[in-house]
Amino acid sequence: MEASKLEALRQIAKGIAAQFGSSCEVVVHDVAAKHPEHSIVIIENGHVTGRKVGDGASHVAMEQVRNADAQPMDHLSYLTKTPDGKILKSSTMYIRGKGGKVVAILGINYDISSLLMVESAVRELTAAGDSTQTEPEKIINVNDVLDELIAQSVALVGKPAALMNKEDKMRAIGFLSQSGAFLVTKSGDKVAKYFGISKYTLYSYIDKQQEDKQNG
Repeated sequence: MEASKLEALRQIAKGIAAQFGSSCEVVVHDVAAKHPEHSIVIIENGHVTGRKVGDGASHVAMEQVRNADAQPMDHLSYLTKTPDGKILKSSTMYIRGKGGKVVAILGINYDISSLLMVESAVRELTAAGDSTQTEPEKIINVNDVLDELIAQSVALVGKPAALMNKEDKMRAIGFLSQSGAFLVTKSGDKVAKYFGISKYTLYSYIDKQQEDKQNG
């Protein structure tokens, strides 16, 4: 990312954080970063999610890196949830550089946990019936994403790694490859160890999956 654009985003992040106070986290991901697990280049009030500069990409940032969507839509005013249970009101905006290419992601995460408690107390006093609430999205870092994808691959096959045959492991690894798991640095080491195979075998499985996809 250009230094001038980075400084402009830093100024914007500081301004937003100052305007809304310590409950408002503002984070900038560099989607052109070589390693997505270190995509955070600016963060204000990082205590809200426990992240800092140099930490990994969110799921949203990972999706942009993997798919390189030329025209992603900003996602505004949605709920997210941190691992320690905070409920945040979040917005994700895609920052474009020359030629309209996405170069960064600006995220705003406002901790509304205490406000929801007040809202709930008021609702109990005023509401005549029960209401339901959908589950917020989770804010997770890139390493959590990898663990979650591995768990999903095992669920897809329907048996633990220790009981998988070659075809089962190829199917699981194919899912991981398509889901962008191998964008994470050293993910190959972790996946190979998890499935009890060598890195050479792992990458041969990935190559075979890609060949089958092209020929299919």
